[in-house]
Amino acid sequence: MDESFEELSKLPELKLDAKQAQGFLSFFKTLPHDPRAIRFFDRRDYFTAHGENATFIAKTYYHTTTALRQLGSGSDGLSSVSVSKNMFETIARDLLLERIDHAVELYEGSGSNWRLVKSGTPGNISSFEDILFANNEMQDSPVVVALLPNVRETNCTIGLGYIDQTKRVLGLAEFLDDSHFTNLESALVALGCKECLVPLESGKSGEMRTLHDSLGRCGVMLTERKRTEFKTRDLVQDLGRLVKGSVEPVRDLISGFDVASGALGALLSYAELLADESNYGNYTIQRYNLDSYMRLDSAAMRALNVLESKTDANKNFSLFGLLNRTCTAGMGKRLLHMWLKQPLLDVDEINSRLDLVQTFVKDPVLRQELRQHLKRISDIERLTHNLEKRRVGLQHIIKLYQSSIRLPYIKSTLEQHHGQFSSLIKQKYLDPLELLIDVDHLNKFIALVETSVDLDQLENGEYIIASSYDTALSALRNEQESLERQIHNLHKQTANDLDLALDKALKLDKGTQFGHVFRITKKEEPKIRKKLTTQFIVLETRKDGVKFTNTKLKKLGDQYQKILEEYKNCQKELVGRVVQTAATFSEVFRSLAGLLSELDVLLSFADLACSCPTPYIRPEITPSDEGDIILQGSRHPCVEAQDWVNFIPNDCELVRGKSWFQIITGPNMGGKSTFIRQVGVNILMAQVGCFIPCDKASISVRDCIFARVGAGDCQLRGVSTFMQEMLETASILKGATNKSLIIIDELGRGTSTYDGFGLAWAICEHLVEVIKAPTLFATHFHELTALAYQNADPEPNVKHIVGVANYHVSAHIDSSSRKLTMLYKVEPGACDQSFGIHVAEFANFPESVVALAREKAFELEDFSPTAIISNDSVEQVGSKRKRECDPDDISRGAARAHQFLKDFSDLPLEKMDLKQALEKISKMKDDLQKDAVNSQWLQQLI
Repeated sequence: MDESFEELSKLPELKLDAKQAQGFLSFFKTLPHDPRAIRFFDRRDYFTAHGENATFIAKTYYHTTTALRQLGSGSDGLSSVSVSKNMFETIARDLLLERIDHAVELYEGSGSNWRLVKSGTPGNISSFEDILFANNEMQDSPVVVALLPNVRETNCTIGLGYIDQTKRVLGLAEFLDDSHFTNLESALVALGCKECLVPLESGKSGEMRTLHDSLGRCGVMLTERKRTEFKTRDLVQDLGRLVKGSVEPVRDLISGFDVASGALGALLSYAELLADESNYGNYTIQRYNLDSYMRLDSAAMRALNVLESKTDANKNFSLFGLLNRTCTAGMGKRLLHMWLKQPLLDVDEINSRLDLVQTFVKDPVLRQELRQHLKRISDIERLTHNLEKRRVGLQHIIKLYQSSIRLPYIKSTLEQHHGQFSSLIKQKYLDPLELLIDVDHLNKFIALVETSVDLDQLENGEYIIASSYDTALSALRNEQESLERQIHNLHKQTANDLDLALDKALKLDKGTQFGHVFRITKKEEPKIRKKLTTQFIVLETRKDGVKFTNTKLKKLGDQYQKILEEYKNCQKELVGRVVQTAATFSEVFRSLAGLLSELDVLLSFADLACSCPTPYIRPEITPSDEGDIILQGSRHPCVEAQDWVNFIPNDCELVRGKSWFQIITGPNMGGKSTFIRQVGVNILMAQVGCFIPCDKASISVRDCIFARVGAGDCQLRGVSTFMQEMLETASILKGATNKSLIIIDELGRGTSTYDGFGLAWAICEHLVEVIKAPTLFATHFHELTALAYQNADPEPNVKHIVGVANYHVSAHIDSSSRKLTMLYKVEPGACDQSFGIHVAEFANFPESVVALAREKAFELEDFSPTAIISNDSVEQVGSKRKRECDPDDISRGAARAHQFLKDFSDLPLEKMDLKQALEKISKMKDDLQKDAVNSQWLQQLI
């Protein structure tokens, strides 16, 4: 806010005469209406925006409409706002890197003649890169995706194409998806998609509405394009120009897709890749496989706090912020960003990363030396990208040179290590470095720079071509030095003639206005006034002295200026040649960037593992169909990193057939949510290849993490909290497999107690019996703990549910003061009571309200988990009961309720009109009520 007020106080003045204003207004009216576009007009010293854009900028960035000015008068008047260069860069960064609802356009011109020179969206920022990253690191490389959904009666095939312009990668994918677009959401998260192209639909079908909701959840900008743009005609020919290598592999790859190639065709047109010849032969194309990485949807990313958020109080609030200890400028951060969105599934790959992290953990000298070297490495990936685009000057070539000459030191440091995994280090780093450094690769580039650039001038901040590099440049340099000597001699001679001390009294100035001139102070001027007027030409008299020249100095100065211009032109041409030659090393630099950024991230993991108060450990990794998930003494990495937190570790043992499904009960604020999230975070970290905050850990690889840990209202889309919760749960039920991990917190709380409990019970049974995925289910429905008692029920007619275990977060109540103390310890068994009233006391409720609450709770309390298992246990438990059901009745009732929910979820509501839908639902409800006649439990549920 302070910055915006400061900007407001120095708002550039909008200076246009009547003719210019009229010309601009007539041009502005011709612009097509585009509600997404924020249009800026370059006025050389500042920028302007007009109309609705001006109001948006004034309110959003200046927080006041007093920034607005009126251009023109009367009905033709146009609201306008002027923006300084710095403010323009700030707004562009916010619109293109932070928000997902606007495009940015920049126009240049004057009067009524203006032309569009830059256009950018969150997924296509290439034309604005020089503005966005002039003084900022590029944290994440944006990806733009195009989708072509092919909806059939029973399923939907998604054709997907994507472009990463930073890495110059094209990709295609094709996969089946469910009605909630679960697989698509995982793909968008993994790719880091910022913008998505979809075909323009004349009527918004139910599927398209669901698709748009899915894109919104992922924070993706939606761009609709004409369906005719999604074409495959000339696609192979176009790709043949962009992709390096022969066209045959490209043709073979494209022929393997039915709809994805059309999506890629739309992308090539949208990103205008063929309009830029620097793209030719520099792209790679690949097939994207959904099963290559752990799938994470947007709900899981939010629940596990994987990436940074604007609301984070500090960097350690997110997993990315905590793990980001990278040293290279930008490229390490981007790779870490990508790895966190793409955890590995291959046990060997995971262990390979863990082997390297273990090496750096056990050898602190190696780790520290390598990190010191990496701190001197520039963002090679970005520099290479700009080099290929010819957007670089000598200073960028020097940065690549300075990074290249660090490589022998990095190689030498790695060679000094002779530990357990030295052969892996040789294979992953030493051998590739050896190849990159050799005389045909980077040593050749180093020699080019040392020959062509005057490295001695770097200390003065000058980036110039060495005069010895070119004979013409050398001749011009000699001539320039000769003129400098003559001018110096003339200066000396003039000082003698005027009897003035050289440099002290008579100075030689070099400026843009007059070129080389003599200058004396006003104090000295009276002594030589006569000679000045007769022998010299006085140019200027100011407070700092008198400037004068003579014919000899003017002639030499003009010659010097002419030679200087020739020298600059010659140097400019040579710089172009050096850049062109350097660009031939692009592929080498890309390989180097990949190698160094990977080394940087693994060193970052090792540095974190060692520097925490309680060090992290290496997890044991097993394939997804083997082993269990055992985390002993596990902690939440982000929570324990907060100041003043004394974290209490907990064990989690998800054992197949015993405790594969865990129901966790306990008081609010007791640590249930933290516990279930930390299990998810630990597994994700392990599959990324990082050590984890545990005492000991064994992890069976998970193909997906589903997390439903609280949902906010989505009133703008007409979705209530409960509906949002049900939609997320439906995604879990349809998308999870027995190789996934499911984390659910407080399901069914947004509706009546019986409805909520019935849903929670049916969902639990489905997860245990059908999906069979390891699950952590935190709840306040203590009735659900009865599921675990059906593990080993001796009665033959009772339905057995295997693999369910009860856990609770412990709390202590002082018997005299009734004060509640959270112990934050997860222990076996169900929680024996609810603590809601104690939490209300924490919140300083009035004593009378608390007393009445206790009284009412005592009247209504009528349930304990054992009540629905055995009538014989009534005396043991001794709690009030007003309803009792036998286990067989509960199992039958729950199965019928589950069948009702399944039938309801399978209804094609989007294809039915309202009358049909109501009739069908009414019939289903009548059938359920008929079946409930013989089930006391089902009657209570209804």
